[in-house]
Amino acid sequence: MPFAGTIRVPSDKSISHRAVLFAGLAQGVSHLEAVLPSADVQATIRAIRALGARVDLVAGPHGLVGEVEGIGLAASKSTRPLVIDCGNSGTTARLLMGALAGLDVEATLVGDASLSVRPMRRVTDQLSKLGARFESDGGHLPVRIVRAGALHGAHLVTEQASAQVKSAILLAGLYADGETSVTEPTLSRNHTELMLKSFGADITSTVNPDGTATAHVKPCQELYSQSICVPGDISSAAYFIAAGLLTLDSELLVKNVGINKTRAGFLEVCRNMG
Repeated sequence: MPFAGTIRVPSDKSISHRAVLFAGLAQGVSHLEAVLPSADVQATIRAIRALGARVDLVAGPHGLVGEVEGIGLAASKSTRPLVIDCGNSGTTARLLMGALAGLDVEATLVGDASLSVRPMRRVTDQLSKLGARFESDGGHLPVRIVRAGALHGAHLVTEQASAQVKSAILLAGLYADGETSVTEPTLSRNHTELMLKSFGADITSTVNPDGTATAHVKPCQELYSQSICVPGDISSAAYFIAAGLLTLDSELLVKNVGINKTRAGFLEVCRNMG
């Protein structure tokens, strides 16, 4: 029996994290739609609330919808030491390290038993080169931000391509006293670069002749609120696309799927197969 019809797959988790976090750091009220209501994204929502952002997101037809009023880049609204529970979300923990490195706030990041054995040193070691200081349990959570602010721009090189490590560096670079750049062996997903640029950051990214990729960010006085509709996850869509391709006479429309080139390798494989 052929597949026929129109579907909307669950929203992209990586973009949902960034939409919530960047809105929480921006000045003004951002309008978000179709935010994935997963436990990991809920951890990011709890984190920006702890920093002082107002979050009014409710269930909508394709995910969470509503407003986030950010705290601005100048400082957190919190005047007390914070303990932020990242749950099982590595994305929450690693991106927060970059953001907290520049905020005038004392915070400790904790996680569940699983997250607490995952490596964090590849983030903290890079951020330390910008002037941030951390205390951790052998490179694992809990991680305490010892020194926030007074970051210095620098060019960093990573041994592995990682969107999370790159994102943490770029977020910290917003607060540095000069341009910050990071070169990775190959281009990792570039959601952070694209979204920070839409929020007002001066950020560029290039693929170098040797195949490495470098992202540059300049110090930023402020990020500005945006309206964002999170697209569907290409990985979730892949199952339906494959089923439609394999079943004779199928005609399937998968709506509002993100097809960023750094995520759309599945579509290229399908095209290469004819």
